[in-house]
Amino acid sequence: MSDSESADDYDLDSGPDPATFAAETPEPVRRGGAPSDGAPVYAVGIGPGNPEYLTPRGERAIREADVVVGFETVVGFVDDVAPDGTDLLTCGYRDEGETLSRFAERVADGADGTAVLMGDPNHSGYQFVGKVERAVERPVRVVPGISSLQIAASRARTPMEDSTFVTLHKSGDLTADLERLRTASDDRHLLVLPRPYDWMPEDVAADLVDAGADGERTALVCERLTHDDELLTRTTLGDLAAGAGGDGADDSRFSDLSVLVVRAGQEK
Repeated sequence: MSDSESADDYDLDSGPDPATFAAETPEPVRRGGAPSDGAPVYAVGIGPGNPEYLTPRGERAIREADVVVGFETVVGFVDDVAPDGTDLLTCGYRDEGETLSRFAERVADGADGTAVLMGDPNHSGYQFVGKVERAVERPVRVVPGISSLQIAASRARTPMEDSTFVTLHKSGDLTADLERLRTASDDRHLLVLPRPYDWMPEDVAADLVDAGADGERTALVCERLTHDDELLTRTTLGDLAAGAGGDGADDSRFSDLSVLVVRAGQEK
């Protein structure tokens, strides 16, 4: 990364979106099980936060790292996995760029680095993956994890091949994502990762009903999946839509750790 460029040197409204940067090309070719272009930085999906859902490969990438970076809540779920002496760099949205710059400096000095993300990086994690890729001068290898999306599909019995998944859990304009949901709502299950707190389950339901979706469709809101306080609320799209509005934590009855599932067709 050049001296004039920072990890936050982008505007999600005008571009480039770091998710687009992360998805621009496939990962470099591997030969004999090793990267073709040097030791990688790993981007590890840690699962829904329950340590039983952290994959062995993801755990190894964390244990072998000299420095681990991620949002404070995410690193908190794996701090017991990292050996003593591992440098744990935590950030929030405000200091994300600064923290990734520190991470990049450690990697440039020869440290083995791992970035950690909730769930599976392939499900709404590409903005952070893109920021990591822009910060470091090494290849970044994604280590998939178990997503709350997969758990929600299991709880709701909605086969992935019969479902349309849309993540709203990202920064920037959501117009195209909402249109995908409206288009798919006629005949497919919908799996939605809401965005706290302006596009919570109630708001998504209201948008679908306004677009013509049947208010009697079964809707399930899955909160804090795999944790001891996991909660599944079964309702209808219309009843859910009645609670729409607002953009704060107190304006929704649901947690920011929620997945919305809308089942296709009428229930028997």
